[in-house]
Amino acid sequence: MNIKTLIDLTMPITAQTPVYPGDPKPKIEPAATFAQDGYHVSRLVLGSHSGTHVDAPFHFYEHGWRLDDVPLTYFLGRGVVVEARGKQDGEAVTIKDAAPYLPQLSPGTIVLFHTGWSRYAGTERYFRHPYVAPDVIEAMLERGVRTFFIDALNIDPPDGSSFRAHELILGANGVIGENFVNFERIDFDDPYIIALPLSLPSCDGSPVRAVAVQWA
Repeated sequence: MNIKTLIDLTMPITAQTPVYPGDPKPKIEPAATFAQDGYHVSRLVLGSHSGTHVDAPFHFYEHGWRLDDVPLTYFLGRGVVVEARGKQDGEAVTIKDAAPYLPQLSPGTIVLFHTGWSRYAGTERYFRHPYVAPDVIEAMLERGVRTFFIDALNIDPPDGSSFRAHELILGANGVIGENFVNFERIDFDDPYIIALPLSLPSCDGSPVRAVAVQWA
């Protein structure tokens, strides 16, 4: 197969990358330089949920699947973009918003909640993002979906009042992806989504390099 369109869905990791309050802030600094050592090596300090990342069930469940337990097939597949732009700060993506997309969902589908909130990355408003209502998650889990991505800091409410979406998805041995970008550039049907984590045995999550592919 040939690639017709390739869209990068990944937030760059820098010292300015927004992180969930309390998470480690990324730090990238030289460990070796060409001038001193004849080559370049960088030292990376970051959290398992830095930038565009995925959550494994172990993130919320002591005995849940760890990152290396999750089949790699969960991180790639046909995407369905749920249009949810126009939400206000802290407003929910509702079952009414999701209803038109439910017939398109089946096991192996990757759902992408397009809130448009990635445009606020780097501002205070990014932390007042929309979220996904639990009944939306329940309806999609019933259709066999196990992979849920959003272009916001968190799939749950920004005030930390509930983590029900995390509990539902990770409790079903699903995966969550957050801090995605460029969903508005997916202007074709049936995008093929790839968001592979690093190989981090026993970990709770990982940054990913995510793309949407349109096959020729």
